[in-house]
Amino acid sequence: MPEDEKEKPKETGDDNALDAFRPEAIAERIDRIGDETEADRTAREEEVRLLARKKDQKKKGKQGLEASAAKRLHKIGQKAVKRPGLPALAIDADPILERAAKLRRWMGQNARSVAVIAGVVLLGGGIFGVISYLGQKKEAAASTLLARAVADERGKVGEDKDEDDENRLKDPRPSFKTPEERRDAALAKYAEVVAKYRGTGAAMLARLGQAGVLLDKRDVDAALTAYRDVRSSPLALADGEVRGRALEGIGLVYELKAFLNPSERGAMLDEALKAFRELEKTDVRGFRELGMYHQARVLEAQGDRATALEVLKKVHAEISKQGEATVFPYLDTVVDDRIRALDPSALPAKNPYGKMDMSDPRMRQLLEQLQRGQRGQEQKP
Repeated sequence: MPEDEKEKPKETGDDNALDAFRPEAIAERIDRIGDETEADRTAREEEVRLLARKKDQKKKGKQGLEASAAKRLHKIGQKAVKRPGLPALAIDADPILERAAKLRRWMGQNARSVAVIAGVVLLGGGIFGVISYLGQKKEAAASTLLARAVADERGKVGEDKDEDDENRLKDPRPSFKTPEERRDAALAKYAEVVAKYRGTGAAMLARLGQAGVLLDKRDVDAALTAYRDVRSSPLALADGEVRGRALEGIGLVYELKAFLNPSERGAMLDEALKAFRELEKTDVRGFRELGMYHQARVLEAQGDRATALEVLKKVHAEISKQGEATVFPYLDTVVDDRIRALDPSALPAKNPYGKMDMSDPRMRQLLEQLQRGQRGQEQKP
């Protein structure tokens, strides 16, 4: 055994603690500063590797999170999002939503059929557009021909003597040699409208014009048939004025029949009175008074003058309330004339100079002159 070891005393815990503070021990430790043992070097390298692994794990963890987030962002919009549907109770509570849902399911299951139906609808819309265009074109042509027929009916008879006068305004109406020629021309055009454009409104108006010309020709049977055709037409049902004109025509035809066939006078006048009473009920302004006036004429023809006068007075009162707004201004004159004919005391005498317009400055001046003259006569002795 070496002597150093023999001479070295045993160290206790207290002795070791005290030896650490000895000057020699302190100097020895100072000398060892900067020297690295094998164990220290190994421990230091292990510490470096451990620190590197920790840094690498933190970095990979962050990259993993970033990659996961990027993948989720990239997948947005790539897959169909399954949205929660309406609860069954909500659909059951609203039948409209339930039918809409069923309709969507049916359309999805029958996409081809839906496409075919849509094509048929579009084709039908195109056909309807063509038909509508052709219908408008047909109506325009019928209206043009109807206007020519009306122009013929209202044409002038005889030649215009001043036709060569350049300073005179020319009459645009067609000219005919005789009334018969004029009626025949109008009838021909009316008949053309009826034949060419049957079923149109213009054709039924032409039939109404045709009836009037036939009545003017005293072709009572043909006129009555035409007026009845108009009265029963869809146009008359939709247009009260057309119906009213047809009813007035029927009444006038029966009046003419009573004149032409004295043996059937009573029955024909009854039919005329029936038509005019129906005219009175027509829901068109002015036709009520017109129908009442025609009734008064028929009643007078039947000999019931008292009832005729009573009806005429009612018409007179109604027209007086309407004033200038009356639809048929000529009724004012004819009604008053019939009242005076039946009872001269029922209305004051008619002014031969017409109605006096007190708003006319000349009328006021005339009254002032009359008043001055009257005062002058009074001042004379």
